[in-house]
Amino acid sequence: MTSPITIDASVFVNAFSPTESGSDESLEFINATKRKGIPIIVPVLVLPEISAAIARRQNNTDLALNLVRELRLFSNITFVDVDEILAHLAVEIAATSRLRGSDAVYAAVALRFGTELVTLDREQLERLPEVIPVRAP
Repeated sequence: MTSPITIDASVFVNAFSPTESGSDESLEFINATKRKGIPIIVPVLVLPEISAAIARRQNNTDLALNLVRELRLFSNITFVDVDEILAHLAVEIAATSRLRGSDAVYAAVALRFGTELVTLDREQLERLPEVIPVRAP
């Protein structure tokens, strides 16, 4: 079995934004992860982040809602609630790594579950390597 990963919303949004640079690579990464059954562990926060970004960038509510529905059906995905323990871990990561709150939540999930964080977020890629394994798709 392949090691689980945490995928930041930036990768999902990029994959479904065909006019953005790297969209094809992100989509292939997600499709390969799904096809290979690689376990994905993400904060449930990923759902509204994807919905908001797709609806706003593409001005398409239906597409945003359909993508979230499809993601929820992935058999290899686990959604983690942001409980007090995870929130506290995110607080520590946000403060020490100087990340935005939601970015720190993804890092906290990766740290808590021992996963690698896959992201397109430059700040996560630059600031987290000493905390968790992190890479682009």
